[in-house]
This record gives sequence, C-alpha cells and structure tokens, in this order.
Amino acid sequence: MPEVQISIGGRPFTVACQEGEEHFLQSAAQLLDNEATTLMDQIGRLPEARMLLMAGLMLADKAAGTDDQLKSLEDKVAQQAAWIEELQSRPQPEPQRVEVAVIPDEVTQTLAELAARAEALADAAEDKSAVA
Repeated sequence: MPEVQISIGGRPFTVACQEGEEHFLQSAAQLLDNEATTLMDQIGRLPEARMLLMAGLMLADKAAGTDDQLKSLEDKVAQQAAWIEELQSRPQPEPQRVEVAVIPDEVTQTLAELAARAEALADAAEDKSAVA
C-alpha cells in the first residue's frame, strides 16, 4: 500500500492509499489544503485538529450546496424529459388542405391579348401626336 506525502495548511502528513489511488488522494488533499489555507489567512494559526475540522466542515458545506444544485438540476431535467415525452406521445395533427389558385390558360391568353392591344393603342397615339 503506497504512502503519499500531502500538506494541509502548511503541515505535512503521510497518508496510505490503495495502489493507483494516489492521484485522487492528492486531489482531495489539495481541496482540503485550499480550505485550510483560507482559514489560516482569515484566522491565523490554529491547532491542527481544529484546522482540519473547520476545513472539513467548509468542504462539507460546499458539497451540500453542490448536492442541492445537483438535485435541483436533476428535477429540472426530469421535468423537461416528461414534457418531451408528453409532446412526443401526442398524436400528429391532421394535415390541412391548402388550396392554391390556378389561373386558367384562357385568362392568361386574354390578358396577353389585352396587353398587346394596349401597346398598339399607345404606339398609335404616339404616332398621331408626332404628326400633329
């Protein structure tokens, strides 16, 4: 079983852990050291047991807050999943019939003839006004 040297609040400790768990122990020790350092900066030198107790309580408080946030987010995800499930289980809406107006060919031809006549009249009116 490997032994790891850690430092909490500037005080060295030797701690044993399982093989391969050294990295996790170092990470946990760093979290505890951060809290202990904050305490020592605010309060000053503390007895070892008190420093460890208070730093542990501060970490526990952060963990409890994180647990509350996690629970809240899990509830929100569950609500969203239920809403998605409800929306997916609804029957598909009936397709709506949409009618698009179609202009018959006769109307298009008649309009083209009217346009041609109008142009012819305009040309004739220009010719008469140019002669006069």
